[in-house]
Amino acid sequence: MKEQVNTTDKLSAGLRALPKSSKQSFASTQAAWRFYNNHRVSLEQLSEPLLEAAHTGITTQCKQYGLCVHDWSRLNYHNHTSKSDRYQITHEHDVGYDLQSSLMVNDITGQAIAPVAQRLLTKDTSYASYPIQDSKERKSHLDEVTDCIHWIEKQQFAKPLVHIIDREADSIAHIRTWEKHGYHWLTRSRMSSTVEYQGVSMRCSLVVEQLDFVKSRKVDYKGQKCYQWIADTPIHITRKSKPSQKKRKQASVAGEPVDARLVVCQIRNKENQVVSTWLLITNVKDVCADTVALWYYWRWKIETWFKLLKGAGHNLESWQQETGQAIAKRLLVVSMACVVVWEIANAKGEDAERFRDFLIRLSGRQMKHGVAYTNPALLAGLWAFISMLHVLETYSEEELDWMKKMFQKIVV
Repeated sequence: MKEQVNTTDKLSAGLRALPKSSKQSFASTQAAWRFYNNHRVSLEQLSEPLLEAAHTGITTQCKQYGLCVHDWSRLNYHNHTSKSDRYQITHEHDVGYDLQSSLMVNDITGQAIAPVAQRLLTKDTSYASYPIQDSKERKSHLDEVTDCIHWIEKQQFAKPLVHIIDREADSIAHIRTWEKHGYHWLTRSRMSSTVEYQGVSMRCSLVVEQLDFVKSRKVDYKGQKCYQWIADTPIHITRKSKPSQKKRKQASVAGEPVDARLVVCQIRNKENQVVSTWLLITNVKDVCADTVALWYYWRWKIETWFKLLKGAGHNLESWQQETGQAIAKRLLVVSMACVVVWEIANAKGEDAERFRDFLIRLSGRQMKHGVAYTNPALLAGLWAFISMLHVLETYSEEELDWMKKMFQKIVV
């Protein structure tokens, strides 16, 4: 895992060997190849440290709920012809794998804690860090995440979970399934979705027009200072579910009414013009409306994690492993490195601030004005620090002094 605590680029997206000996790089590469292709190393085993970190984080960092954010990310390996299990996800050049991930988030600060579940879909099968009945069965995104939620809820976390999913989860069939099992959920609704408001069935867009909004907080929106306005109301979801029509025509299915809550978040500029609107529906009723809006805003943490995996840290889409299974295993190891960085970022106190400042200095990164650190910079600084420690453990003071003199002799 230490060899994955680093930032990489497209031309060198592999692991980085620690400075132990001149032959260490080749040996590390061979060891990694054997490890990722060893069938005795299971994804469930590799996920155990991540699950333990999530249990610890929810117990020590969360106040009332643990927030579990679910999302999908396409891994594009269009030019990686050696990966024979790739498939065409959407358009011609979008060829690779589909990754479903579940990230635990702190309900007080919105800081990421740990990814607790991952599922990588390839051409013929899927590789999950949790048990699935049929790895070759190709399911819809929401069916996939429902399986994942069932497993996560069985892990008996110290605090109840709220499952947060983007607008794709505005599916009454799946919402009824989550309600049946007693799960807490939060998703974004479409303006065109129909709900029952004050005994009348109407579109959400019409409900919004009848609500009274309260100014909540000042926010930044696309570089401009704006204000967040909040309104909420109880609703009932009574509409029929519409099964997928891709394979065959199916009739709509009626179901039990769902008691829920509509939270509307408007972003208004200084001229009081609405520049953005979120329609959120949830069955969580014991927190205030602006907290619900803040929770959904923290859903973006999973996007920043995908960014750390892809462009801002590990360059995931340049990895040279030749199978989806090997990619899935390395993903779990890299996720452990991300958890270490998040723990450093989340640490409190003057000592923690001093250590973060030290890592930023080692990274050589320049921070924006007012920004103390970023996760990619902490990752880069941590790699430099770990390498430094290995150098001090491997070489004597005399050897280091000799190398210093050689350097001065060569560059002068």
